[in-house]
Amino acid sequence: MKQREKGLLFVHLAVFLFGFPGVISKLVNLPSFSLTFWRLILASLTLFLIIKLQSKHMPRPARSLDFWLIVSSGGLLAFHWTTFFQSIQVSTVATGLLSYSAFPLFTIFLEPWLLGTRFHRKNLILAAICLAGISLLVPEFNFKNNMFVGVMWGLASGFSFSLLTIINRKLAASYPSLALAFYQDTLAILFLLPVFLVKKFSWPGNLESLGLIIFLGIFCTALAHTLFIRGLRDMEAQTSSLISLLEPVYGLILSYLILKEQPSLRTLAGGCLILASVLWLSYHSTRQGSLQ
Repeated sequence: MKQREKGLLFVHLAVFLFGFPGVISKLVNLPSFSLTFWRLILASLTLFLIIKLQSKHMPRPARSLDFWLIVSSGGLLAFHWTTFFQSIQVSTVATGLLSYSAFPLFTIFLEPWLLGTRFHRKNLILAAICLAGISLLVPEFNFKNNMFVGVMWGLASGFSFSLLTIINRKLAASYPSLALAFYQDTLAILFLLPVFLVKKFSWPGNLESLGLIIFLGIFCTALAHTLFIRGLRDMEAQTSSLISLLEPVYGLILSYLILKEQPSLRTLAGGCLILASVLWLSYHSTRQGSLQ
């Protein structure tokens, strides 16, 4: 398997696992910052154990710029997950997932500006198709409507994830994915710790909630985060961002199977547009890699 194809596989698997957290946030009765905090605790412990078992080297930032990029990525990760859970908790799984999934639109404009990469008109067209799909799924925009508030939180989550993706693209070329994921998760805990201590200290209420948080922290975070960062080595952030638009599709399917949330025909139409654009991008990305 070629490197680009392997990168695509890693990103697709990570995105499938990313489809679960939205459903879990509805099943676990915890505030968004508490759920994020416990998720990070479990993820960082899992990554630490994996690194130790594999006797992996934990490189220190080679440059001052790398150090501050890693620190910034930890803050962005904490903000991204907290706002994502908040979006879903004040609205619905579909609203949170689909408003957050606008992040490739931010990436397409930010990546060439911040990293000096080439601007691809094809990705702009695909992003427009994705935006059309999202517009079919986002509820009516009304400041008095909880759905609209959920959209605002989701867009904030998407913007922070776009910046995080770009930073990871730059760092993944110099640092192992496991080490980078561990640093980011651990730093995100430190960013959230003051909020967690000031707010009401919340524990999982029962064994079912505890089991869901364990699954969230180990598989949907530690494993998925590592796979996603690893996949960034072999593709541009614009490509991986658009593939990540499969996350709301997976999330909608899971919310239907687990929460019995039935999507409307409009929602299905929007999901089809998103899925079609992502499949188109994946096909052309693999084809380009085979010609290199």
